[in-house]
Amino acid sequence: MTSRPVVLITGASSGFGKACADHLAQLGYRVYGTSRRAAFPEGSPEQGYPLLIPMDVCDDDSVRAAIDFVLSAEGRLDVVVNNAGLGMAGAVEDTSLEEAKALFETNFFGVHRVCRAVLPTLREQRSGLIVNISSIGGLIAIPFQGFYSASKFATEALTEALRMELMPFGVRVTMLEPGDFKTGFTDNRIRAIQSSTNPAYQAPCERAIAVMEHDEQHGAAPIQLARKLATVIETRSPRPRYVIGMLAQRLAVWLHRLLPNRLFERGVMAYYKIGS
Repeated sequence: MTSRPVVLITGASSGFGKACADHLAQLGYRVYGTSRRAAFPEGSPEQGYPLLIPMDVCDDDSVRAAIDFVLSAEGRLDVVVNNAGLGMAGAVEDTSLEEAKALFETNFFGVHRVCRAVLPTLREQRSGLIVNISSIGGLIAIPFQGFYSASKFATEALTEALRMELMPFGVRVTMLEPGDFKTGFTDNRIRAIQSSTNPAYQAPCERAIAVMEHDEQHGAAPIQLARKLATVIETRSPRPRYVIGMLAQRLAVWLHRLLPNRLFERGVMAYYKIGS
């Protein structure tokens, strides 16, 4: 890497993305954050980092324009953090195909779209790091967040494959898997439209969402994930994944590997107050 690596972070207007962009800029990185509502800045990037530039990860042209802007300004790209994402709650039965596709378009295909756009540059450099922000929900399916978990499970598989494909080119790939943090994720969570009208799931869904929101609002500040990201960037050979969250949530990941499925499922259902 250069003495001041160039970093691109998607979804950097709030939450994890903003915390990471601000923290890395303070450490001297040349940080470009993206937001759908931003505009390309005028003048030299030396006016200060982080710089917020426009990108819609659901649009090929928008992704290409943002990456071209960074490469034109800096001449290289060292770290790409795929952070842009959406949350959605609701029973699987209550989630329409259109709602599920919209979630995947951002959470999964958005990651793929950005990776495809940056990889020719990273391969030519024979260096670089891709960090995909997954979730503990990508390791453990969360009831009434089935499609959110599915999008993160898919991201996990994509990242594992990508990691092996890029090793010969000197490009490193890893994941951060956060649990519940106190961010704007709670307020921005989308609910499947039918989740508020289908009496079959309405009560348990509301109880489960209440638990999720409580954990999020009492979670750690996103600066903790930003600090972990900085550490990972400086790691010569990052591990495939880094679980970050409350002790109970990290313990759940460990128990998921050890306990019989039926016992683990009952524990998750009891935690989210949806047992029969």
